Amino acid sequence: MTDAAPAVLFTEPGARWRTIAYGPLLCLVVLILELVLRGEVHWFGLVFCAALLAGFVWLQVIAGRRHVSVELTDTTLREGGEVLPLSAIDRVLPERDEDAWDDEPWQSARALGELTGVPRRRKGIGLKLRDGGIVQAWARDHLRLREELTAAVDRLPEGDEEVR
Repeated sequence: MTDAAPAVLFTEPGARWRTIAYGPLLCLVVLILELVLRGEVHWFGLVFCAALLAGFVWLQVIAGRRHVSVELTDTTLREGGEVLPLSAIDRVLPERDEDAWDDEPWQSARALGELTGVPRRRKGIGLKLRDGGIVQAWARDHLRLREELTAAVDRLPEGDEEVR
């Protein structure tokens, strides 16, 4: 009997492969303009720039997919390279009150993943763990992740003490 793969409830890739093509496409546009305007065509410079841009962006995409991707299944939450079993989560903490003067305690908690904090252009979500600790999950679409994560944690059986 084989185990079925867990259902993916939410995913963010961190970076998209198509961004590698943007630099070379820009160089192609410049090449076409040089050909149409019948000026000097800078073959070497355009090919060199296209390859250089594609190479640097390729490295950024690899890093983004490794360190800034998010995947929520019905059993785990993966933030970058860190995997947290849903059974370790006691509850999803409420959003920050925008009118409050003070920050919520979870806003200064450790962010999940191997980065030092919540990545840029992502919003944190407070999680209270069963062992009493508090951490931050994060995502670009933090509202949807919060909704899916709350529903997934609520579906867990009450007596699930697999963490301890």
